[in-house]
Amino acid sequence: SSNEHKLNFKKSKEACLSYIQDALLQKQWKRAAEFLACYVEALEKDYSREPIGPSEMIWRIGTEILWHHSQSSMKEFNCFMEQMKTLGVKRYLKVCLEHVFHLLCNGQIDEAYQNLSLAESWRFGEQTAIQDKEMKLVQAYRGLLDYCSWSKQKNILLEQGEDGFSDLAVEQEMHGYFRKAAVNLKEIIKMPGVWDIFVKCYVDLLEFYGDHKEARQVLNEYAYNSKFPANPNAHVYLYQFLKRQREPKKSLISALKILHDIVPSHELMIDFNTMLQKSKKRKKRRLGLEVIFAALDYAGWKENAKAWSCLARQMKQIVTSEKHLDWIKQEWSSRKDWWPAFHFSRYLAKRNWQENENLSYEKALVAGILLGKGCKYFKYVSHQGCKAQLKRFRMLKKFVNKHNPVYLRISG
Repeated sequence: SSNEHKLNFKKSKEACLSYIQDALLQKQWKRAAEFLACYVEALEKDYSREPIGPSEMIWRIGTEILWHHSQSSMKEFNCFMEQMKTLGVKRYLKVCLEHVFHLLCNGQIDEAYQNLSLAESWRFGEQTAIQDKEMKLVQAYRGLLDYCSWSKQKNILLEQGEDGFSDLAVEQEMHGYFRKAAVNLKEIIKMPGVWDIFVKCYVDLLEFYGDHKEARQVLNEYAYNSKFPANPNAHVYLYQFLKRQREPKKSLISALKILHDIVPSHELMIDFNTMLQKSKKRKKRRLGLEVIFAALDYAGWKENAKAWSCLARQMKQIVTSEKHLDWIKQEWSSRKDWWPAFHFSRYLAKRNWQENENLSYEKALVAGILLGKGCKYFKYVSHQGCKAQLKRFRMLKKFVNKHNPVYLRISG
């Protein structure tokens, strides 16, 4: 019967998809391709008119297989993508964008640009309005390629020096790329979203032509507009721009404070801590200690000698002056249960000493202050340093022994 036939077809289709999924998970690309061919052949014989349907699955699965299959070629991939563009207008621009990405990955920049231009000229009734966001993305990537052409021309002219810029034809060509890139890049970054690469390129264009006011406005909007998703990179780009413009430290600190709140483990936290330590304001120096302690909570910072040096220097200043010991005590109170095993074990002392003497010195100073002269890490490193007759390790041992009562006050 007709119903029985539909039921059997549905079961066969689901089974075939299951086999394809299994092959993909096991990276058996040849086997997956064979099952996909069967799946497509079955659909051609008896298409089940489901709304989203097989066309999107064929596109996504086929793309994955062709990308990884050892015997696939770019020619086959291009042919497949052109076929996918005709399967459904709702996904036309998405397929075009994916096609462009693959062309770029294979270094076919001119072909990618041509595909973007064709996609930009695409029109299909109401679908054109519905896919407005995708169209803006197509235009943005075309702007990105125009930026690459501009950058290439700029570098050629800069290498030629003043004589290069006297070639008006070449200079006009470069400015032409600038205008096309700027128009499209400016449009995409008006929409709420994460547009890091587009923002960076647009700001680079503006800075080159001296439009620092517009560049600042773009970066402020990208970082502080509440309609945009929280994005650490937005604050990084703003900070880097302000630094290039030699802005006051107050502005730099403000930008990094927000970055610290979002990503306390960011690599710029060393810059942040350094600026805060140099401040004359007690509140900022207190924040500096908090910043570096927070960064060292993360495993990626465990062997960062600069970070330990920042912490050791500030703690040594506090201990020597015996002012603000409560700052250290507050930071240590939430860490004293897990930092000893995380940072100051005997095993780590041995490894740090063998791999990086400077790191072991800074850590030993911090360990000695926080855990006292009986700390395993401090005892091992100071012993090895004195054994090697290194003067600074003898001074380290003397300093920790002298200020051992501080440990008792910090530990409570």
